[in-house]
Amino acid sequence: VYTQEMLQSTEERLASTIEVHPPRILELLDMSSATHHKLSLVDVDQPLFQPYPSELIFQNFLSGQTYKLPLILVNNDKVSRQVKLDLQDSEYFHVVGPKDAGSKVASGMSATFTVFFTPQEDKDYHHRLVCVTERERFEIPVHAIGPRAILDFRDELHLPLCLVKASAQRTQLVRNIGNRKAKFKLHTERPFTVTPSSGTLDVGESMQVTVDFHPMTVGDHHQDLLLHYHTGEDVHISLYGASEELNICLEPDSILLKKTYISLANAHTVSLTNSSQVPLQYCWSIWPSQEEEDLSLLRFVCTKKLLFHHEPKATAIHHLPLLARTLQEYRSNAAKDHLLALSHSCITVEPVEGEIWPNTTAQFNIVFKPEEAKLYQQTMYCDITGRDSRLPLTIKSEGIGPELQLNYNLMDLKNVFIGDKNCYEVMVSNKGLIDAPFKLSSPDTTFGRCFSFSPEEGVVPSGACQIVEVTFHSRYMGTFSEDLLLAVTGQPKALILTFRGCVVGPTFHFNVSELNFGDIAFGFPQTLICTLFNTSLVPMTFALRILGDGLGSPSVTSAKQVSEVSRNNWQGSAARDLHARPVEFTVSPAVGSVRAMSDVTLCSNTLRRYRLALVVDVEGVGEEIMTLPVNARSDTSTAFVEHFRSMRQMK
Repeated sequence: VYTQEMLQSTEERLASTIEVHPPRILELLDMSSATHHKLSLVDVDQPLFQPYPSELIFQNFLSGQTYKLPLILVNNDKVSRQVKLDLQDSEYFHVVGPKDAGSKVASGMSATFTVFFTPQEDKDYHHRLVCVTERERFEIPVHAIGPRAILDFRDELHLPLCLVKASAQRTQLVRNIGNRKAKFKLHTERPFTVTPSSGTLDVGESMQVTVDFHPMTVGDHHQDLLLHYHTGEDVHISLYGASEELNICLEPDSILLKKTYISLANAHTVSLTNSSQVPLQYCWSIWPSQEEEDLSLLRFVCTKKLLFHHEPKATAIHHLPLLARTLQEYRSNAAKDHLLALSHSCITVEPVEGEIWPNTTAQFNIVFKPEEAKLYQQTMYCDITGRDSRLPLTIKSEGIGPELQLNYNLMDLKNVFIGDKNCYEVMVSNKGLIDAPFKLSSPDTTFGRCFSFSPEEGVVPSGACQIVEVTFHSRYMGTFSEDLLLAVTGQPKALILTFRGCVVGPTFHFNVSELNFGDIAFGFPQTLICTLFNTSLVPMTFALRILGDGLGSPSVTSAKQVSEVSRNNWQGSAARDLHARPVEFTVSPAVGSVRAMSDVTLCSNTLRRYRLALVVDVEGVGEEIMTLPVNARSDTSTAFVEHFRSMRQMK
């Protein structure tokens, strides 16, 4: 259509013009100043006169010659109306009106004007004619189209039938049949591509343009090839291609591999037969489709670049072009990423990519090399020419790890003395066919931190044994049950060795059941001796004190009080405040370790009955671990008798 239109003369272009459209109204006028027929049946958004043609086009002209076109203005109203042309000065265009110009035109009748065009150069010209009616002013565009390039493309281009994901192409020889040098650009959408995408052709020259068809889905495909001239014209060329699918499949499409020890490998073979007459390209992937592959790559790029993090939506939108460019960069390395992902997997395919020639069969080695003892199930996909969807291959197998055994799984330590180091031997046996690296660990708890191991880690060769020494040393008392973990490389679950027991304090006792001072004299010290025996297997650091004794100054003996005659001083201390009462008991030694024999001296400064207790505090265990009753009685009569005896002896 474009070629035909551009090759026509001015008269031929006018003769082929069928469609007309309303002109653009520039302004509305006051009808009362021009006519007494103020009402009109023509809508106000339509002019009273319809021009034909709607725009005047001169083309294929020669400079220096004069060309003319008629302009017909038809009265659309039901009454006679007046119309005239507002002539504008132009060096190249002028208008000649009818003989009765200025008179009214009857309803349905027309006024004919002649527009003359005299070009001086071979170039484009633009002008406009302004028509004035009783109600409005409207314009009629005038264009003079200079020399144009015309490439003789076909209106439709059909490409050969091809396999899905394969390629077909069609090459066309294109010649510039216009009268101007062609500077053009070509553009289309997937699954079509065009080469070259731009070019320049002198008048009469020709070049080859190739359209490639690379369908990714089965069926019919349509697109437009856009031809854009530098003079502004766009021409659309229809592209059509169809793709079909091959009947091809993996044999087998599901395999069950033998159980395999970690660090060892097992292999199986699958095949793929190309029964077509064209080579087929294949590539193994971990993604079931191209869409999921692109989505995974997009997530990776977004995470890598952090384009949308901590930004408002309005700001993030500006990063979309950058994201698209980054995605394209990563997609260019997608093949390497596939190979890297597959090579680091426990299940690999060899070869990963390649070509299958016509009427041949390709063999693929499926290699299973487990990294830990567990069930493996993975589906890999073969993306191959001729198949719309990727061919799935399901692989199942089981990894076998080292087979370590413990000679026992539970150790009951029963009662363990606090501070005592207890050592236990654990035998670790390797019953499997591969070496077993191991590492022992304890939980991060109060009693879990009391365990230590020698060795803490190591390797048990196949068929061998390893003795591990477990040491338990606690500074805390209480019942415990701790699971020690023997982690084996390649085994998802660690072996559990449970130690349980109770950490108890040291055991000890006195050689007497109580300290009974009986009746004691006021102010006269009296001493009793007792022995503390340590019956446990660990040293014990102890402290002895009298629970309930006063906290004031030391008690005063009768010798210090002999010069005092006043009876008030012999009444003793009647203070009830513990801090005001004197310290009346002395324990020696008050502290010690392992075992000890102690004496307890009582010097009474208080007239009362004593029912107290000698308590034992054990370091690291607690206070008042054991109590020994202390009994005594002090009164005034006994004090006077003792004082009298003392005075006689002094005399």
